[in-house]
Amino acid sequence: MSTQHAEHTGHPHSHGPACGHDAVPHGDHVDYAHDGHLHREHGGHWDECDAGGHVTHEGHEHQHGEGCGHRAVPHGDHVDYLHDGHRHAGHEGHWDDH
Repeated sequence: MSTQHAEHTGHPHSHGPACGHDAVPHGDHVDYAHDGHLHREHGGHWDECDAGGHVTHEGHEHQHGEGCGHRAVPHGDHVDYLHDGHRHAGHEGHWDDH
């Protein structure tokens, strides 16, 4: 999975299993949802983590929203929903894998 390298500077917080932020599996690593961003450890610092490109989640009939049973995570200008080990984001009438 390709991700962009954008260091999150000035980030003194260390993420981990007991840090209080949602851990989100993302390909070969774990992201942590923090203040509308997804952080990933990389080379001793924290990066903003975003998947490159647009990946449609095929055959996803479930509609996410308030009360759907999946954790909502603010992500930039939209909301992702944690579902089966990945994030779903609404996009032009379908759901994308983020």
